[in-house]
Amino acid sequence: MMFDNAMPEMLRDHEQIRRLSMQFLFDNLEELCEGTVVVDREARIVWINERYATRLGAKSAADAIGKPVEEVIPNSLMRKVVTTGQHILLDLMETKEATFVVMRFPLRDESGEIIGAAGFALFDQVQSLKPLFAKLEAIQQELAATKKRLAEERRTKYTFSNFVGSSPVCMEVKHHARRAAQLDATVLLLGETGTGKELLAHAIHASSTRAEKPFVGVNVAAIPDALLETEFFGAVSGAYTGADKRGRKGKFELADGGTLFLDEIGDMPLQLQSKLLRVLQEQEFEPVGSNVVKSIDVRVIAATSVDLQKKVEEGLFRADLYYRLNVLAIHVPPLRERAADMEALCENILEQIEHRTGLAHRELTPEAIDRLRRCEWRGNVRELHNVLEKVLMHSDKARIGVADLDGVVPAEALAAMPTDAGQEALAAEAVRLYAVELEAFERKVLANALRAANDRVEEAARMLGMARATLYRKLHNLGMVSQ
Repeated sequence: MMFDNAMPEMLRDHEQIRRLSMQFLFDNLEELCEGTVVVDREARIVWINERYATRLGAKSAADAIGKPVEEVIPNSLMRKVVTTGQHILLDLMETKEATFVVMRFPLRDESGEIIGAAGFALFDQVQSLKPLFAKLEAIQQELAATKKRLAEERRTKYTFSNFVGSSPVCMEVKHHARRAAQLDATVLLLGETGTGKELLAHAIHASSTRAEKPFVGVNVAAIPDALLETEFFGAVSGAYTGADKRGRKGKFELADGGTLFLDEIGDMPLQLQSKLLRVLQEQEFEPVGSNVVKSIDVRVIAATSVDLQKKVEEGLFRADLYYRLNVLAIHVPPLRERAADMEALCENILEQIEHRTGLAHRELTPEAIDRLRRCEWRGNVRELHNVLEKVLMHSDKARIGVADLDGVVPAEALAAMPTDAGQEALAAEAVRLYAVELEAFERKVLANALRAANDRVEEAARMLGMARATLYRKLHNLGMVSQ
């Protein structure tokens, strides 16, 4: 019974302590702060301390009572606090006299209804906050620098001028690539390793309408299969053991608005191919561990050094994904088919090496260039770059001759190349067949687009980035539709 009698008294004590502590807190804040103001639900001043009122230009505190708070404190946000019910902590308020550091709180009755707001001008010596402001500014500058660095990394490094060469096959590739840049369709780059597929992907993006947006590249073959889904689509917090607590954005989201380059697409595991197909068709995806669908606008440029058609026949690559990727296909020729470009390529590579290493300018003798033309170059331009760099590192001569290549270019790399007369004949044939090949290329592009769109002309036109009437006209001119 003694316990029961003690409870009401304890509750009364607790309530008294709470009220006294609130009053003590308010009185101390009022004394310590530069100013204190209280408004009602209409944002009219119901109380303001004398020091604050006179400093703000009022005759006295009593003269400010009943006035809208903005009449006394022009830049006050007390009305916003009353309206939204949200407090505003550590804000800066500018007045004619000084800059105040202020806090604002909503006031509620026992039922929780907002009846007004209280504001405290903590102090006006903003100088004391300079260390904090300096630290904040440093963090903001570091963040801005990081964002700039990331943006630069996601910009293209190459343009079509970097795809060096003027041989007929080289010019044909650049023509098709420039055309692909103007169409917002998926591009498939086919060719051996080291032929410059990634360079062309950069160039296509740089010449497209997406040039100012991100260019994000990912080498499918370089990422373990278990991590590919997260790499592409990202993951939410706690999606799996060891996942980033803040979640992670995938490459598709990072490339939103721009271009995603998928190198070595032929190495993508089957279980992920269906998800990639959905993204290409619907332009949406779900991060790992999430049920929320995210919409994106991404153009995909894929590249492969393997025969995708053969992989489809072997059941290692989905046929529907292959047709979706193969809308605009560009074959990038190996270096052994670009013998006429050897001199220009060597000059360009030597300049790159000299610029990067600071080595003195060198040049190759005609005999050395002819020797390089007669190599098979299984590693293509990448292998040529490595060979020339080795030669420069082992020789101090201003002119690099055939003898300097011995020991660096293996004898077994030499191949039977066409004679000058044979090369001229090949060039003449390439020029003669240019129009025929261009028509064949356009016919294949349109056929692939229709196949990917299930013969829906409007959808195929959208994929190719052209008007439906234009596509109908092209199909008619190529004899692909009846009159």
